[in-house]
Amino acid sequence: MKSIITLPATSGVLAFDGEPSDAELDAVELEVPLILAEVDLLDVEIMTIDRPATELDERRVRRARNRVLVERRDLTNRVVAMLTGGAA
Repeated sequence: MKSIITLPATSGVLAFDGEPSDAELDAVELEVPLILAEVDLLDVEIMTIDRPATELDERRVRRARNRVLVERRDLTNRVVAMLTGGAA
């Protein structure tokens, strides 16, 4: 049987305080508009799940989907601009 060897807690690589890092928080903050757009799309889809979709419902779904696409595009452009140091 092989024994499992653990490293001491003083190892900087394994030290984890349970909180997200600044980089992780920045990444989440960058994605907030997309997350909100996806939540809105989900809300619209849930509203129409148990009844036949009317023309107004179809417009709401289409608008919500388009907003998600716009936010994905904008997020991609922001990330590319950050990585390249300029506008995409």
